[in-house]
Amino acid sequence: MLNYSWLILLFPAVGALFNAFWGRRLGPRLVKLVANAAVLASFVVAVLMAISLQALPASAHGQFELTLWPWIHSGDFRVDLAMLIDPLSVVMALVITGVGFVIHLYAAEYMKLDDEHQPLDDRRYARFFVYLNFFILMMLTLVLANNFLQMYVGWEGVGLASYLLIGFWFHKPSAADAGKKAFIVNRVGDFGLALAIMWLFFLLGRDAGSLAFNDIFHALDGATLAVKSALGGVTLLLLLAATGKSAQIPLFVWLPDAMEGPTPVSALIHAATMVTAGVYMIARTHPLFELAPGTMTIVAWIGAITALMAASIAMVQTDLKRILAYSTISQLGYMFLAVGVGAYAAGIFHLTTHALYKALLFLAAGSVMHALHGELNIDLMGGLKAKMPRTYWQFLIGAAALAGFPLLAGFWSKDEILYFTFQQNKALYAIGLGTAFLTAFYSFRAVFRAFAGKPRDQHLYEHAHEQSQGMVAPLWVLAFGAVFAGLIGIPAAVGGLFGLEESHMLEQWLHPVFADVSLPSLPVVWELSLLAGSSLVALLGIYLAYARYVQQAGWTLFLQRLFTPLQSLLEHKYYVDELYTAVIVNPLRTLATFFYRFSDQTLIEGIVNGLGRVTMVVGGGVARLQSGMVGLYALSVLVGVVGLLALMFLVG
Repeated sequence: MLNYSWLILLFPAVGALFNAFWGRRLGPRLVKLVANAAVLASFVVAVLMAISLQALPASAHGQFELTLWPWIHSGDFRVDLAMLIDPLSVVMALVITGVGFVIHLYAAEYMKLDDEHQPLDDRRYARFFVYLNFFILMMLTLVLANNFLQMYVGWEGVGLASYLLIGFWFHKPSAADAGKKAFIVNRVGDFGLALAIMWLFFLLGRDAGSLAFNDIFHALDGATLAVKSALGGVTLLLLLAATGKSAQIPLFVWLPDAMEGPTPVSALIHAATMVTAGVYMIARTHPLFELAPGTMTIVAWIGAITALMAASIAMVQTDLKRILAYSTISQLGYMFLAVGVGAYAAGIFHLTTHALYKALLFLAAGSVMHALHGELNIDLMGGLKAKMPRTYWQFLIGAAALAGFPLLAGFWSKDEILYFTFQQNKALYAIGLGTAFLTAFYSFRAVFRAFAGKPRDQHLYEHAHEQSQGMVAPLWVLAFGAVFAGLIGIPAAVGGLFGLEESHMLEQWLHPVFADVSLPSLPVVWELSLLAGSSLVALLGIYLAYARYVQQAGWTLFLQRLFTPLQSLLEHKYYVDELYTAVIVNPLRTLATFFYRFSDQTLIEGIVNGLGRVTMVVGGGVARLQSGMVGLYALSVLVGVVGLLALMFLVG
């Protein structure tokens, strides 16, 4: 089967091309059938790839390379379009196609209406699914590439798809601006990736004439001390790229605004797939980062600070999708924290569980948005549990998994990150644990404000209704994953209590990729104690949200008054956008205005207008000679002939 793995790329490509050329003529029914079938077929191929990979002999070291065709052959430099099929890329492919298929099913029903809740015309419906299939294709290209250059193509491709999808409602200035903001901010990180690839080629790839991952990593064995020292700069550039795609400090500002896109876009790109590209890239290139411990420390601290900062902002947001957006940034911070302390398998574990429960939360939020005709302000909601019981349970399951409620998927993956962080750096562990408390609080703040209590806007409440089966049913698949997906990563200490010989299946599956990484371990009693501690923190955060927004206990109001001085700071998101506007945007606008007025209006237009005036004057003078008098024309000819004869005489 592995020889036919190229089909996983072919199906979404065919789906996108078919709908691009014929979709609007054949109608929405065929459009969604083709788009959904393409992603489902890719998911089936990913499953077969996983089964076939497991059956490889030990000598294959858990990976298989499939060359599709020659790409760039110039002298000794050779880069082919090829696929690297190993446990890491297969996990990513399963997440992309599996979660992507569920989101496609949901979007088929959701996108029948536009942002103003009017029927969406066939042409725009087809265009949306073209973009969605194109995104799946580019994301698969990124994670299945066997070389840096091909990964870069996928990296830029998902950036383009993100721009198209975020700005899909381009007639809205806010959506158009959000698309441009995402595109420009990501260009900063992409520039770092381009420089890193060129630097890597001159450091490690020039002798082999290759940019393949295996060739670059193999060259590390014979690398000089100077080359290994230079890897600090290379990995910092890779980190810059990762902070852009995965919305970390300082390039996180694009993701909250990206919520202007349709809700399926938020679920697919900004929860489950694209934003995890930075985490995947660091995990894929971990041999480079292992030789740059300084960069690893920076990665961990960026992740921890981002996680805490975004969680604190989420506590005061009132827009349901923006709460989830800042939650995504925070959870990505946890993933960065994991890979920063060398726990790559833990980071991929959290990436997998987060894709399930965060996609569930976004799609459930989309159901609420549809039911309330576009309203997302949780301060205007309340009591929706009675009107939308299935959506309530779906959102509750997702929120509980996000909060780290014991035994749910998010609990196991987040705890593993905290476990390894505790051993590496106690300060980072304290930040991670504090962030876990805030996460539990803001997750259930959203639940209680939206679904519990009494309606705060009677008009909205009266018009609220449960969504159609086409939107509700797919979410149960994600809800199932949010509850049970953590079983693939049960730690050995817990598995031993139940007599399970096979524990943490995902870590064992990823072992061939991270076999060169060794991590310390603690006694079982310590591991169980840390597990109990993180459980208690999550439950305390949930209880505080319940006491504040359901019971409305007096002591919670006192606590709120204590933190009132921070309210404005958090509501303005630490003034980061204002800082960027003052330091970067406004100066660039001033410079652009100056060059427009000087270069365009004064210099260029002056030259063009001046030439025009000269031409008009000369032309006017010549035009006067055309009087229509034959005698004058004869005289002109005579003068011309005499002049030519005189010139020939002088020259001769």
